[in-house]
Amino acid sequence: MSLQPSTRLGPYEIISSIGAGGMGEVYRARDTRLDRIVAVKVLPEHLSSNPQLRQRFDREAKAVSSLSHPHICPLYDVGHQDGIDFLVMEHLEGETLASRLKKGPLPPERALEYAIQIADALETAHRHGVIHRDLKPGNIMLVKTGAKLLDFGLAKVRAAGAVAGMTVMPTQTTPLTGEGTILGTLQYMAPEQLEGADADARTDIFALGAVIYEMATGRKAFAGKSQASLISAIMSSEPPALSTVQAMAPLALDHVVKTCLAKDPDARWQTAHDVLIELKWIAEKGSSTESSDRTLQSVNPRERFVWAAGVLAGALITGLIVWCVMDKRPTPKPLARLSITVPTTQPLAAWSTMALSLDGTRLVYTAGFEDDSRLYLRPIDGFEATPMRGTEGAFWPFFSPDGQWVGFFAADKLKKVRVTGGVPQTICEALTGASGADWAPDDNIFFGAYGTGLWRVTASGGKPQAATTLTKKRGNSAISGRTFCPGPMRSFSPSRHRPRISASPWSR
Repeated sequence: MSLQPSTRLGPYEIISSIGAGGMGEVYRARDTRLDRIVAVKVLPEHLSSNPQLRQRFDREAKAVSSLSHPHICPLYDVGHQDGIDFLVMEHLEGETLASRLKKGPLPPERALEYAIQIADALETAHRHGVIHRDLKPGNIMLVKTGAKLLDFGLAKVRAAGAVAGMTVMPTQTTPLTGEGTILGTLQYMAPEQLEGADADARTDIFALGAVIYEMATGRKAFAGKSQASLISAIMSSEPPALSTVQAMAPLALDHVVKTCLAKDPDARWQTAHDVLIELKWIAEKGSSTESSDRTLQSVNPRERFVWAAGVLAGALITGLIVWCVMDKRPTPKPLARLSITVPTTQPLAAWSTMALSLDGTRLVYTAGFEDDSRLYLRPIDGFEATPMRGTEGAFWPFFSPDGQWVGFFAADKLKKVRVTGGVPQTICEALTGASGADWAPDDNIFFGAYGTGLWRVTASGGKPQAATTLTKKRGNSAISGRTFCPGPMRSFSPSRHRPRISASPWSR
């Protein structure tokens, strides 16, 4: 029987219903003693007489009360009145992860952030002998401080006196729930749970993998039109790799999730702490900020002038090469125009440059404030630009010929990163005053450097080799804005600084 507003359970005055599940109903209430809003979870009256359910309810109280963690919903009180057993917990303002996922997948950075918080909460619970056994988006609240893990109604305490046979108790009445046969919610249950075996920490780890997969892709890891087909999918099939569903998901996260979802518990991560370490490693590799000691702002006025002159010379070279290509093109293609609006929270950096992939499907550019700038990748046919992890402080981006990599300069290094995400790789130390680069069809990368001409390095890494001899009559010079075209590379010499570019190895 549902409780009506103004009903009192001890000092708690019911305000309204929040929701209901197989283990009880949850109400928004006011603590009249402390004048604060709380959440009251009530075990239905017709179930209070069931000894097993009563013991499970008591076990939830003991399990939650033993846990203190910023990402676990705390238990305030437990009580019994007029045949009603109830728990009093923190009232959380926000939405469940399940509700948020109805709108689509989470941004990669946010999904990783929540995954770390949930894994950290599970690690604390497991350390105190508590197995959740019903980890799912519906039991995760998203609040201002992050993710909060709640509802330990199905928790199993590894302690003497725990009730045996709990794996055959019902849970919720929602579709695809193993009602009357299996404890838990099917989409997130490990194979051993489906077989009725005893659950341990690795059972929660399987569910964590399914939750992370759904956060990153917006899709459930396992699906079926019936309980039988869903159970078959969990027992025998593998979900598509994260990278094939969500291109911007870090590749390393694919490995973490795949290991979580291993069918054999012995093949999974063995503790939530193991998962937490892996997730933190991915986050740290992606968010490590390497600041460049040399930017345009740190160059003296004379060097700035020469830098600008070099950029202008590079622009003239680029224009001439483009003219050569267009002059030989037999049939011009229709002109395509587009407009890109950059959010005020992501302004183009002062030294911002951009690059377009050769197939014309992706654009990369530098945006953000000076102390927090990075590369952003945007599909031409899309509306949202995604920050590229690990590219903080990057400038002069450029694509590989196949469009699968983005090269860039950061912290006096030439680096590359996959467009699908992952940890950036260092190609070589960049010479002082690097002024742009391009990726040749033979997998060599050519880049200009202030006062030293054009340099070449293989995309797989190595020591840069001089590719040109830069002659100058006065001052210093720079070359920038290289673009490779299918025709022969022609020499071009501006009247003042005269950088000379010889024919490249792949020219005809």
